[in-house]
Amino acid sequence: MPGQPHHDLIYKICPRSAWRSAVEQGSYAGSADDLRDGFIHLSTAAQVRATAAKYFTGITGLVLVAVDPAALGEHLKWEPARGGQLFPHLYGNLPVAASVWVADLGLGAAGAHVFPEGLA
Repeated sequence: MPGQPHHDLIYKICPRSAWRSAVEQGSYAGSADDLRDGFIHLSTAAQVRATAAKYFTGITGLVLVAVDPAALGEHLKWEPARGGQLFPHLYGNLPVAASVWVADLGLGAAGAHVFPEGLA
């Protein structure tokens, strides 16, 4: 099983309404795709823009949730996915307490999302 390559923040893109529900419940169970695949799909800072472009172009009402991977413990696995890159996959619900910050993902030109300043 691949190890965690680093301790930087990892990210989840989800509808604002779903994250609001997660805050009320204390955790995020995942999207329909996450539930189908059996884990919550997350991305590193280097991967999250491509994830947004591939799966979320033109979609409004989204948030970017920054997550501390250390808070996820053994339920976080780094596994090969798109192009053989190691992606963080969370086997279980995402605890709201593991989030470091949440930012709206507005749309810019051509339906591309505008990410917070300073995100690698």
